[in-house]
Amino acid sequence: MSHDLVFSADAAAMDVDRVHRWLAEESYWARGRTREAHETAMAGSRNYGVFDAESGQQLGYARAITDGATFAWIADVFVDPAARGRGVGKRIMAGIVDDLEPLGLKRTALFTEDAHGLYEQFGFDRLTDSESWMLRWGTGYEPR
Repeated sequence: MSHDLVFSADAAAMDVDRVHRWLAEESYWARGRTREAHETAMAGSRNYGVFDAESGQQLGYARAITDGATFAWIADVFVDPAARGRGVGKRIMAGIVDDLEPLGLKRTALFTEDAHGLYEQFGFDRLTDSESWMLRWGTGYEPR
């Protein structure tokens, strides 16, 4: 792991303005998310960040929605485009896995369109039993 990156699971350390801007303006999955929805999502999640050790600037964000006993969903994984290639994604995923591991969860899930290789490094597999999974889309949302 790069020593110039600092992982944090402290929700108070997150740069909420920066994270909201990333997700609402730059992500493909949360484009247009309101600040209110963003803050509600953060309040109901375990929040994770990776920060530059020297400047303290937040370089990446993710959150996990979990019952703390059986299941977690990792969401909103985002690395600042200017920091890509520095190992931020690997550092945040290592921190999340370390944080969730003691819970003894039966399943941890996530959705990605383009980062399968990253998540496979941390034990995530592509679904082999997709026939078992179901999804209900909320009003106003449609599959891409």
